[in-house]
Amino acid sequence: MILTVTPNPSLDRTYEIPALTRGAVLRASADRVDPGGKGVNVSRAVAAAGHRTTAVLPLGGPEGALLDRLLTGLGIEVAAVPVAGRTRVNVSAAEPDGTLTKLNAAGPELTAAEAESLLDTAVRHAATADWTVCCGSLPGGLGPDWYAELVARVHRAGARIALDTSGPALTRALPLGPEVIKPNTDELATAVGRELTTVGDAAKAAEELRAAGARAVLASLGAAGQLLVDDTGTHFGTAPVAVVRSDVGAGDASLAGFLTAGGRGPGALAAALAHGAAAVQLPGSSMPAPADLRPESVTVTADPPLDLPLRTLGAV
Repeated sequence: MILTVTPNPSLDRTYEIPALTRGAVLRASADRVDPGGKGVNVSRAVAAAGHRTTAVLPLGGPEGALLDRLLTGLGIEVAAVPVAGRTRVNVSAAEPDGTLTKLNAAGPELTAAEAESLLDTAVRHAATADWTVCCGSLPGGLGPDWYAELVARVHRAGARIALDTSGPALTRALPLGPEVIKPNTDELATAVGRELTTVGDAAKAAEELRAAGARAVLASLGAAGQLLVDDTGTHFGTAPVAVVRSDVGAGDASLAGFLTAGGRGPGALAAALAHGAAAVQLPGSSMPAPADLRPESVTVTADPPLDLPLRTLGAV
């Protein structure tokens, strides 16, 4: 079972429009509402792949009640922590060329008691999980050390943890030794305090984060591909995609693929790439089912192209 913890979940409404024109009245050709938040997306991808998953998340107001019903309808077990604030609603406008404009709400501010209840609920379920996945931004009321405290408690429960966050929330958790972290290019650059322009730069930065405490770094390098640095070595992979429909949740789908494939080594990296490539070809924040995957399109190598620019087009 994969447990996900999403401190700031959302309802994600996506409108597909011909073009985004500021100040105009636009008619959507299609729209959808999906459960949102990075950890929630991981649970959705895990469930779509036919695996058991439990989502721990704070829920409040009618938005939170709807999010609970949507997740339950997808076969996801929900461990809800009731909060006084209302669950946020995010809005995205998707254009035919793949351009996505997002309006993300801040989310509710959690009280100290609610923050502690969220920690307690996560740790209680982590004891029986194969992986605990902690993802996304922190809402008001949760300081930058909240993830570090969660990593420490999950480890005391004898469980493994994967962390997908950024900034101080990431760097303060590194000394606690999360088994996997999943930064994108910008988050990786921020964590090491310098610009990264090539795959070689990213590989060096990943090694630095391992030296700081992370046991494995699964880095999403955008169109350039993905990089895995763990105790099996350094591996790089690509998965060509002809048309990108929406990249919302693609990184979360990748992490789900990585963990359901064991969370270690080139085989898990290949699964991450297949899931990410499938996700960007689906509308909104839809998560791929096994029939959507094209593992034959994935290439993984133990000889990364160190000079490859990170902004190269043509793969995910």
